Amino acid sequence: MTPGRARQLVIRTPEGVAFALALAGPIARFLAWLIDTLVTVALILVTVYLLLLLVVVSPSVALALVFLAVFVISFGYGIALEWWWRGRTIGKRVLGLRVVDEQGLRLTFPQVVLRNLLRVADMLPALYLVGGAACAVSRRSQRLGDLAAGTVVIRPPKTPAPEAVRAVAGPFNSFRRHPHLEARLRQRATRDAAEVALRALLRRDQLEPAARVALFGEIADHFRQLVSFPPEATGGLSDEQYVRNVVDSLFRARAGAAK
Repeated sequence: MTPGRARQLVIRTPEGVAFALALAGPIARFLAWLIDTLVTVALILVTVYLLLLLVVVSPSVALALVFLAVFVISFGYGIALEWWWRGRTIGKRVLGLRVVDEQGLRLTFPQVVLRNLLRVADMLPALYLVGGAACAVSRRSQRLGDLAAGTVVIRPPKTPAPEAVRAVAGPFNSFRRHPHLEARLRQRATRDAAEVALRALLRRDQLEPAARVALFGEIADHFRQLVSFPPEATGGLSDEQYVRNVVDSLFRARAGAAK
C-alpha cells in the first residue's frame, strides 16, 4: 500500500506485477447501506404482515415466527446476496461497489458470514456510527466487519473498451469453434479474474521474460480449471496465447452487448 490514506487497493503478484483497485469511500458505502436498509425493512414489513395472519391460529407461534423472520432477513439478506452475487447486494449494485478479499480474491463463505454478523457491532450505537468511524480512520475504508473478515469494498473497473480487447486478442481464436464451452467459461469466470487477465496482457511487455512466462502460466491454469477445451482448440497454444483466447471469449460478448 502507498503511504497515507489509501484510495486504492494495490495487489502485487509473486511476479511483481501490480494491479490497483479503487476503494469505496465512506459516503458511497453509507448510501449503499441506506438502500439495503430500505430493502430489508420492506421485506421485514411484508413478511411480518403475512405472519401476523397466523395470530388467529396461534399467537405464540406467530410471534415466534416474527422474531425468527426479522433475524433471518436482517442477516440473511446480506449473506445471501453477497455470496450469490459475488460480493454485491442491491445497494452495492446500484452504487457500483463490490466486496472482495483483501488480496483481491473472490470472497469465501466464512468471510461473507463473519462480515455480516459483525454488523451488530458496526451499527452501534445507532446509524452505523461505529462502522462509519472505522471506515473514516481505516486506510482501506474498512468497517469492523471488514477488518475481522479480511475484506474490502471496491469500485470494480468498468468493462474495457473493445479497442483494448482487440489490441491484445490474436487474429484467430480457436475457442470460437466451441461456443457452448465459451458460454460456460463466461458463466464461471469472475469479472475480477477477467480484468486481471486483460491487464496482464496489456502490460505484458513491461515484464521480465521469466516473470512473464510464470504469470501467464498461473493465469492460464486458473481458467483451465474452470473449463476444459478439447485438444484441437488448445493444441500448440502457449499459456499467453491461451489467455489471449480467454480474454477474447470473455469480453467479445460484453462488447457486443454494449453496442
